[in-house]
Order: sequence, then C-alpha cells, then structure tokens
Amino acid sequence: MRSHYCGQINETLIDQTVEVCGWVHNRRDHGGVIFFDLRDRDGIVQVVFDPDTVEAFSLAERVRGEFVLQIKGRVRFRPEGTMNLEMPTGKIEILGKELTVLNACETPPFQLDEHQQVGEDVRLRYRYLDLRRPEMLERFRFRSKLTSAVRRFLDENGFIDVETPILTKATPEGARDYLVPSRTQPGSFFALPQSPQLFKQLLMVSGFDRYYQIAKCFRDEDLRADRQPEFTQIDIEASFVNEEEIMELTETMIKKLFSELMDVELPEFPRMTFADAMLRFGSDKPDLRIPLELTDVGDLLRDASFKIFSAPANDPKGRVAALKVPDGNKLSRKVIDGYTQYVSIYGAKGLAYIKVNDHTAGRDGLQSPIVKNISDEALQAILDRTGAVSGDLIFFGADKTKIVNEALGALRVKVGQDMGLVKAGWAPLWVVEFPMFEELDGGGWHRAGCHAGLRKLL
Repeated sequence: MRSHYCGQINETLIDQTVEVCGWVHNRRDHGGVIFFDLRDRDGIVQVVFDPDTVEAFSLAERVRGEFVLQIKGRVRFRPEGTMNLEMPTGKIEILGKELTVLNACETPPFQLDEHQQVGEDVRLRYRYLDLRRPEMLERFRFRSKLTSAVRRFLDENGFIDVETPILTKATPEGARDYLVPSRTQPGSFFALPQSPQLFKQLLMVSGFDRYYQIAKCFRDEDLRADRQPEFTQIDIEASFVNEEEIMELTETMIKKLFSELMDVELPEFPRMTFADAMLRFGSDKPDLRIPLELTDVGDLLRDASFKIFSAPANDPKGRVAALKVPDGNKLSRKVIDGYTQYVSIYGAKGLAYIKVNDHTAGRDGLQSPIVKNISDEALQAILDRTGAVSGDLIFFGADKTKIVNEALGALRVKVGQDMGLVKAGWAPLWVVEFPMFEELDGGGWHRAGCHAGLRKLL
C-alpha cells in the first residue's frame, strides 16, 4: 500500500511517483488548493491537491484532521519562498493524484500538535491519540535505540541475555509483592518479581558468569516522583569481578549511550562516600547541578536556650543543619511558609530561618524570630561556617538525623529549582561505601536500602 514512509520523501525522489499512508496532521484550504500535512511514524510530509484532479480534489474537500489516508502522487520541489528548512521534508511536497480514505475520524478531543497543552487525565483517557503525537513517538523511538545499544554493548562484553520467569515465589525484597492467584492450586499465589535477584544469582552459581536482562519488575508501593509499581531496569550480574571492574563497565556503558544517542560526552564520574553525600546534601543521590549544600551547626547550638535546637544538637541520633540560600532575602514570608509546609511532608515540625540583611552588623543585621535565643558568638560562627553574606537567607533543620536529611535534602532541590540555580548539563556521580545495615526507629536493624517491615535483626 505504500512505497515510502512520509519522513523518507526528499529531493532524491523529485518527479517520481510515490505512495504514502498516514494520518492527517493538519489541513489547509488556500483558495481552491488543499494542503495536507500527512503524518506517520517516520515523519510528516506536505501533500497538495488541486482542482485538476477532480475526483481526488472532491474527496480531499471532505477530509479532516486525523483521517487515515492512502495517497499516490508525484514528488516536486515546493515553490520558491514556501520551503521550510526546519523540516526534513521541508523542501519538497507531493502533488496528489489519487486519494483513498482508509478511515474517517470524528473531531478529536484535542489537537495533536506541539502547541496544544492537554491535561494528563485527558491524555490517558485518549491514550491512543496521545501516542500519535510526534513527541511521544520520538520517546518510543529513543527507548528502542537505547535498549538496542545496551544489548549491543553487553553482548560485545561477553554478557548473555537471559529471560527470567515472571510468575515466581515471593522474595524478601524491599516492598510488597503483587500476587497472582493460582488456578491449579486454589489458595496459593504466584508473586510478580520485584527484581530477578534470585534467578540471576542462580545463574551465577550455575557458571553462566555474565548475565544481563532488560527486566520488567513489579513493586506494590505508593506512587512517588521516582517510584512506580511497574518499571523496567537494566539488570546485570557477573562473577569473578571486583567493585572497580563493575563500576568501570557501567560507567563505560553509560558514557557510550550518552555519546551515541544524545551526542553528549560525559566527564569522568567523580566518587563520593555515602556518609559525605548525606552530610553535604541529605541524599544518597544528590543533584550536583544545584550549588547548595547542608552545613552541620549542631556543635554551635548545644548551649542554645532554644530547645528546638539544643535538644537534637545534644542527641547522638539528632542533627542540626543549615542550608544557605544565596540572595534568599528576596523570598517573601508567603514563600517561606510554603517551604515550611513542603518540608512537613518529610516529617519536619517546622522550618526556622535567618535573613542576613547586613553581614557586618552582627545580631542587628539579622532578621528572624530565633536570633534572640542564640548567642552572639554562635550567630557569628554560623555565618562564618555557612559563608553567608548580606542578602542571603539560612534555613535550619533540627530533629532526628533521618528527618533533617530528608527534609533539607528535598528543600535544597526545590529551592534550587524555584530560584533557577540548576546548572545546565549532566552531573554523573558514583556514591560508594553504603552502609550494610540501618537502625529502625522502633529498635532493631534492617538491610540498608530496604524499607521498614523486613525482618528485624535483633
């Protein structure tokens, strides 16, 4: 039915007859000449119908957006002054000679062009229309290229692609399992895999040595910005290798993917210990594009009359940290109250702050209801340690270490985004030396990285 995809039509086909199929992206009627932008998975091409082809022109008059068409016509250059050099097919058009309507379409609920802003609820309700949009098609195409490049790289490095079972027994991972009832054994259930962990370790014991899989995983968790119940991961397992070899392999693969698919040359990945990441950024996956860091000030506030500071400062499991925001004095009380509400999501009971109006004026140059509870020496030490100058603002977190890290770590990212502090580009990072176990709030320990609810190690 087609000789070419729409995006393949170019100057090399001038004066040739082609057949294309696709959807009407746009329709324009210019004084008796009808133009279609015909779209398929490969791109968009302009098609013209004039009154000389009576039957096809008559049918073209009844065509509307998202009609599915088959068109036969002759490729020609666009008239001088009408070329669109931003389009791959912008120099040519098809002069339509034959037109077949394969499927008519009612008026769609939204336009499928890049200028139309549509709510996510509408997009999901009409998902088949949403997926027709060029930007969505490009995402699928990019993902296909990515998985192909990953497979090619790992194949070249001696890894074997193995497909592991989906219906399996429950495993002690970090989330709840999705369960599937067994028809042949009533009362029993399969569990969908949270990861292929047991299977890939079985493969290593069996001597497969190097395994990989583009693995589908399922975890019954609440939705978060970086979590969803069903996801795909690049899963790699290898035997007879050390930490350095695995890191080198992974870093090389990521650099190669960025170079091939995005034309981005990544630098060497710096390394940071888990302890340093939590101390400076409150997160084990810090965004280094944001030039804000947390600063410990607990030792400066142990003798403060303000118990909200002194209590966690004297608690071995507590932390008092500061987050300096350059030029933060311009933040209004309403904005600060909004940030206070934001950190409450992470368990913070409040968000103290100091506005540094005049760094040289000591206490008199500071604006905050908390400065009266802090000595002059401590205030000056806080300014010196955080590097605050006139015009800056300092946020404080004081609570259990986990709460302070999560609250100020999230606030750091949000403030950085809100104030336009995020630097362009990419900032890869290796975080190393993760703890093997973490203490639970109610006592006992569990494996680091796994959620509370796993078996406690008493």
